[in-house]
Amino acid sequence: MVEEALFEAEEKMDKAVEVAKEDFAGIRTGRANSGMFAKLLVDYYGAPTPLQQLASFNIPEARTVLITPFDKSSMAVIEKTIRDSDLGVNPSNDGVAIRCNLPALTEERRKEYVKLARSKGEDSRVAIRNVRRKTKDEIDKAVKNKEIGEDEGRGGQTELEALTKKHVELIDHLLAAKEAELLEV
Repeated sequence: MVEEALFEAEEKMDKAVEVAKEDFAGIRTGRANSGMFAKLLVDYYGAPTPLQQLASFNIPEARTVLITPFDKSSMAVIEKTIRDSDLGVNPSNDGVAIRCNLPALTEERRKEYVKLARSKGEDSRVAIRNVRRKTKDEIDKAVKNKEIGEDEGRGGQTELEALTKKHVELIDHLLAAKEAELLEV
């Protein structure tokens, strides 16, 4: 019973770490990467479709992204979606591909992105703590109902704390790396 609860908790915590990685990848740094466009949804024939499914991405230079749509008729809506996003880029359409030149980040914008990264990191830590609380309640309930012994319950809670600490430290490490990347000029 305890092993199952801990296994399930670890899976959920791993998912929280993956979400944090995706969120951090979506935050723009000084260099161009296709992860910046991962969360953008394009209205493709009436259905919100991820931009990653509609086009290929190429990074010819450090601050340039070349987006080549698979369906040329979708260029206008892709361009509009990028322009309306909060990425701060102005796409240009040459009829074959959409070129996005990323402006250099100002000191102020870098600090805003660091705040955003910290916020997303805290959201992930809260998600991990919520998983811990739920699993701890399950173990406590099993001990109270005499499904497991008190020693087994305490051992499970000790393992749960170690799991939580490991995952929170992983989030902190990812956040520190992202902050260093953002503040690098």
